[in-house]
Amino acid sequence: MNGVHADDEMSRQYLPPPATPSFEALYNQYVDKVYRQCLAMTRDSEKAQDFTHDIFIKVFNKIDGFQQRASLSTWINTIAYNYCADQIRLARRLPTTSLADELGDYVPDTGEVLLQEETLQLVNQALASLAPAEQQLLRQKYEEGLSLEELADLYHIKLSAVKMRLKRSREKIQLYCAQHQPG
Repeated sequence: MNGVHADDEMSRQYLPPPATPSFEALYNQYVDKVYRQCLAMTRDSEKAQDFTHDIFIKVFNKIDGFQQRASLSTWINTIAYNYCADQIRLARRLPTTSLADELGDYVPDTGEVLLQEETLQLVNQALASLAPAEQQLLRQKYEEGLSLEELADLYHIKLSAVKMRLKRSREKIQLYCAQHQPG
């Protein structure tokens, strides 16, 4: 079976790429990655599924505008990140109560779970204290898994600049966490 798969991969390398990929092919290739990104940002599987669906509608509607300055994967990830970030910002403006909030008094927490939640909350606060551009760069590197080279291409900056921006942003988060650590 592996031999057949390898032959398929090799033959694809020698075939010219299709002019416009079909929506189904794009969806099948990137749906898992987009869903994982949405889930990481929303921490809600239902929202992540809804967002993924909406993102692919946007991708399909904007595919003619894809200029190949970055890889297709990077382009789709950027659309996904921006869409999720916009939806999260919008949701913060509209107060809602989650089921977890409603059931919080009825679900017992262990000390370890509370410590993990406090740590996660502190890291999220530290991330929120950064400028939006710094947040996006960190998320694209560590949540979406973009390479340093992809980030350099995406932002039209040198590799060394990407490394320095990531380093400075990580240092800001570490400093924030050190200053706001619960006693």
